[in-house]
Amino acid sequence: MEQGAEKRTQQLPLQNTQIHFIAEIKQKIRQAQYEAMRAVNVQLVNLYWEIGKAIAEKQQESWGKAIVPTLSQELQNEFPGVNGFSVGNLWLMSQFYTEYHCVENLVPLVREISWSKHITVLKRCKNNLERQFYIQATRKFGWTKNVLIHQIEEKSYEKYILNQTNFEQTLPQNIKNQAILAVKDEYSFDFLSLGTEHSENQLETALVNNIRTFLLEMNFQFAFIGNQFKVAIDNKEYFIDLLLYHRQLQCLVAIELKVGEFIPEYKGKMEFYLSILNEKTKLPTENDAIGIIICKEKNRTIVEYSLKTGTMPIGVATYTTTPQLPKNYQHLLPNSAIIIEKLEHYFAQ
Repeated sequence: MEQGAEKRTQQLPLQNTQIHFIAEIKQKIRQAQYEAMRAVNVQLVNLYWEIGKAIAEKQQESWGKAIVPTLSQELQNEFPGVNGFSVGNLWLMSQFYTEYHCVENLVPLVREISWSKHITVLKRCKNNLERQFYIQATRKFGWTKNVLIHQIEEKSYEKYILNQTNFEQTLPQNIKNQAILAVKDEYSFDFLSLGTEHSENQLETALVNNIRTFLLEMNFQFAFIGNQFKVAIDNKEYFIDLLLYHRQLQCLVAIELKVGEFIPEYKGKMEFYLSILNEKTKLPTENDAIGIIICKEKNRTIVEYSLKTGTMPIGVATYTTTPQLPKNYQHLLPNSAIIIEKLEHYFAQ
């Protein structure tokens, strides 16, 4: 009997306290694994930085380029099976040090991401402020190398720097910086098979049919809840085009799609939706909902004045069905001092 009772006891489902305890242990193990990997990465980047520095200094002493192939061969002979000492990689180490060591904003970030991600940024971005953005965003949001490449190809730096929201005035301090980085100025829906002329319904249907790619373009922290999401008040029904959830912000995100130019009336409609979501839909543990109005076109001054008096957190963006950015995007970027201030603000711990 005792053995049978013991066996039944072992088969009983875990109690909540046990589940919580085991989850804590698993998290400790994951954290330890992450810290171990990060420590290895820091040591590797430190090593490559020092090698790059040594090569760069010898080049300044008029050593010929032949020293790099010689060094590569000697290192590979001395450390067989250790990757990273190819001629090309040694030159990248030298370039890494040469281009970063005298840039005040980049030097503190050298040890923040892996070497392969550094090389991605180094090769694909030539502007130091752009490099700073992608390094800090990769560190903060845990972007994989593939996600980082996607973000660079989609010109996320320009899109985030130029985004138009009223989050500074309408969101609490603990989430507003993160929320600002959750909304782009323009979204590329070039993965849709839509003609130049299309309806809002066609746009919405195409996005839902390509939901995985759509969410990647929005930001990998978004999750899809539904389209034509019904909200009701006083027996009247209203439908939100798309309803998403942002995992880090822990809030609902209402999206309205417009195939024409932004007009101020859209803001009032979005505020109405957000009020209902906050009252009827959001959970007690969640933050207030935010709204994103995505239009085919917008006048930046009209958007600025429309959002200035808003009390609900709303962003206004545009979309394109082609991969090209507007030609005037580079001209719209503020001066370096303002960009540095924005980056320091966005990525503040």
